[in-house]
Amino acid sequence: MPAVTVENPLTLPRVAEPGQGTVARKVLGVVDAPAGFEGEGFPVRRAFAGIKYQYLDPFIMMDQMGEVEYAPGEPKGTPWHPHRGFETVTYLIDGTFVHQDSHGGGGVINGGDTQWMTAGSGLLHIEAPPESLVVSGGLFHGLQLWVNLPASDKMMPPRYQDIGGGSVQLLSTPDGGGLLRVIAGELDGHKGPGITHTPITMIHATVTPGAQITLPWREDFNALAYVMAGRGTVGAERRPVQTGQTAVFGDGGSLTVRADASQDSHAPDLEIVLLGGRPIREPMAHYGPFVMNTRAELQQAFDDFQAGRLGVIPAAAHAHTGLGHRGAGPAED
Repeated sequence: MPAVTVENPLTLPRVAEPGQGTVARKVLGVVDAPAGFEGEGFPVRRAFAGIKYQYLDPFIMMDQMGEVEYAPGEPKGTPWHPHRGFETVTYLIDGTFVHQDSHGGGGVINGGDTQWMTAGSGLLHIEAPPESLVVSGGLFHGLQLWVNLPASDKMMPPRYQDIGGGSVQLLSTPDGGGLLRVIAGELDGHKGPGITHTPITMIHATVTPGAQITLPWREDFNALAYVMAGRGTVGAERRPVQTGQTAVFGDGGSLTVRADASQDSHAPDLEIVLLGGRPIREPMAHYGPFVMNTRAELQQAFDDFQAGRLGVIPAAAHAHTGLGHRGAGPAED
């Protein structure tokens, strides 16, 4: 980690530090991400478990997939499953994933790439490692983020964006201590390639040991920070964080992250994902692979799925369709 990098961050455009008088966001809390398994059994950390939806909105959930070194024959994916009412963002750091849907879409995601799927009115979808990776084994590591859609967009036609690692906006902090990958949204006037229906910012930051980054942050967005690897602190108050923890920030116009001077050999830098979005502030009903506004809409989604209105598995596919995918279980806020 990471897949997209540069030898000298100081060759990149630099993000200006917030001006004097900018209110720094305080840390409201730090939460541990419990470990679990997804799909056919690949390991995940559930980054948002235990965080109230009012602090996540418009984000629904995020899984850190791996980091895992598979032996030959071990790589796993997910079976065919439906989605409706939100967007999935799959950011692959190491490895390869093949995805396919019932609308004829699909492709290959490699290290550094992002696949952005707007499920909208609904489709069937599958994600799996390629046969070559199953045979050889190898390193697999990534994130999957779910972003809610407002009621007005929940039944829009499905859409894909394949964002190659080379198109990600790379930035540096003034002293070169932080390498910032803007996947979606905007930071200090620099835009990432992801096109979002719900306004968000998604950044993967690498902070070198002992370095501190203070970034401007939209005041109408929330702010979350998830540690994929390493140790450090968040906020001006220097609240400790480490691998597998999520920090929730309060209001303000800037946020601060600092890497500890000493890191582990297997994680030489602090690797952290920074997320912000404009809250939708609508009722949210979530069950398994569907995210709607009401229980009646959830029931309609199940009815439409069972009736085949979300699509059918292509004849060439031989995997089964399942509902036990990512967050299966009722959760309504």
